[in-house]
Amino acid sequence: MDELTPIRTVSDWFGVPISTLHYWERRGLLEPRRRSGQRCFDPEQVYRVALIKLWRETGLMSIEEIGVLLRRAEAGPRWRETVHDRIAALEEHIARLDAARDYLRYLLTCRHEGAPEGCPLFRESVPLPF
Repeated sequence: MDELTPIRTVSDWFGVPISTLHYWERRGLLEPRRRSGQRCFDPEQVYRVALIKLWRETGLMSIEEIGVLLRRAEAGPRWRETVHDRIAALEEHIARLDAARDYLRYLLTCRHEGAPEGCPLFRESVPLPF
């Protein structure tokens, strides 16, 4: 990798629009350098792009949460709270996904011929607010 990589190349590598990289810069997550007036990224900033993208996609983290983690030293103990909160949110999300998978698996074995809402066992598994 060249010492400085143009923003277009970084955008292409990660499949992230240039406007997103600009936004991340405005939010203080990235600090590109300039070469001939063009934004370029050193290897550390390219790593940050990879990290931000990974956290956005796999951890479903907000820009604010990522900012706290990238600035851990400044955030004090708040960064740990952010991590604990994100873990709790992911565990809830995983539970909902597990339930959705179970519903779909049940539908594959259900002997009821009509629509799912007509199956008594399936109806029992769907929570209602009352």
